[in-house]
Amino acid sequence: MADRLKDKVALVFGAGSVGEGWGNGKAAAVAYAREGAAVACVDIGLPAAETTREVILAEGGRAIACAADVTRLAEIEAAVAQTLEAYGRIDILHNNVGINAAGGPVEASEESWDRVMAVNVKSVFLACKAVLPIMERQGSGAIVNISSLAAIRWTGYPYSSYYASKAAVNNFTKSLAVQYAAKGIRANAIMPGVMDTPHIYQQISGYYKSVEEMVAARNEIPPMKRMGDGWDIAMASVFLASDEAKYITGVELCVDGGLHCSVVPT
Repeated sequence: MADRLKDKVALVFGAGSVGEGWGNGKAAAVAYAREGAAVACVDIGLPAAETTREVILAEGGRAIACAADVTRLAEIEAAVAQTLEAYGRIDILHNNVGINAAGGPVEASEESWDRVMAVNVKSVFLACKAVLPIMERQGSGAIVNISSLAAIRWTGYPYSSYYASKAAVNNFTKSLAVQYAAKGIRANAIMPGVMDTPHIYQQISGYYKSVEEMVAARNEIPPMKRMGDGWDIAMASVFLASDEAKYITGVELCVDGGLHCSVVPT
């Protein structure tokens, strides 16, 4: 365990994983703890949050587990209150929760559009609404919002609401960065590219004939010829949350094996 985040407290929304393995949020929560932070692991399902907490505790770290629906302010505020009760402050806010839904404007339902916007965008707004006053009182804080390469370009899948929602996350992050810069609060976004996480086996595999075909096809997309994983996002998150990035705010960091520089097959 290192000490890049020694004496810091990280509140991670989406700290669980939808399946076996390491999702972006689970890896980030564990990575924060390995660098010395106390971590509040929050997920919509308490068992998923508890699983991440147990990993941290087994490695000698500090963590609590909370359940919250990130589209509901009262539940976010309850998780914030639990974090403050346990650790007395919040230095890092990590917003990882996100979903996608298939369909362009014609195919997608109004309900699916609203759901994606609520989970992907409103959740970030509500978390910041609850945490920013705490960071203002402290005179410091770092916000890491997990966006997507889909915020700035087509990524190969017909998810119109997802593209729109992640673009909103990027611009919301930039507005935070400017508004709160003089108050010692930084805000940055990470844009994962084609990643190999439990999420894709549940929400993307249906576009392919088999899991093996999906993995092979996705590995061919980035210039590096391989997908990234949750730890790539976790390490970027640790950097942006740490004092090593103390003069970095408003950044949209691509973690994508160079995909943003290339052309995605249609």
